[in-house]
Amino acid sequence: MSKIITGYAVRFNEETVISGLWREKVAPSAFEKSLRDYPDVLALYGHDYNRVLGRTAAGTLELRPDRIGLDFTLYVDESTPDGLTALGNVRRQDISGCSFSFAPTRETWLAGDDYELPLRIIEEAMLFEISIVSLPAYPTTSATLLERSAAAVDNSTNARRRIAEREAAHRRRGIAV
Repeated sequence: MSKIITGYAVRFNEETVISGLWREKVAPSAFEKSLRDYPDVLALYGHDYNRVLGRTAAGTLELRPDRIGLDFTLYVDESTPDGLTALGNVRRQDISGCSFSFAPTRETWLAGDDYELPLRIIEEAMLFEISIVSLPAYPTTSATLLERSAAAVDNSTNARRRIAEREAAHRRRGIAV
């Protein structure tokens, strides 16, 4: 069996409070440019760059923005200690949320008042990594465990690679994809 962690690393247009100082939300198109121009994003355990669980360039992490948020699929290596730790904690739901590391390139701040904190809207940002975490800043993020046969994972990965190769060939020829 191949183990897969899936969920939403980011939920668009949902507010959260950051450090008690401001409210924040991420616009639906915030990561489009980053994912297109700099597509190598890491999946980490607890924002620790020494605990890599996957990466888009290796095909072990897939990221898909949709109408809800930044959907992810992480193919976890059971032969690594961090992979086993991640699987165990997500299976038990000790870890059920996500976080992300980014640098805003375009944002809007709306002033608060006596009753409300200022609001930061992330309109565009460079996405560096997503992490499975025990205390996410955005509490509506999610991480759950799926199990599929290795053959199903291999077939779907091969199909995605074939599609990506065809699309790249079309782009090289100037054909819109």
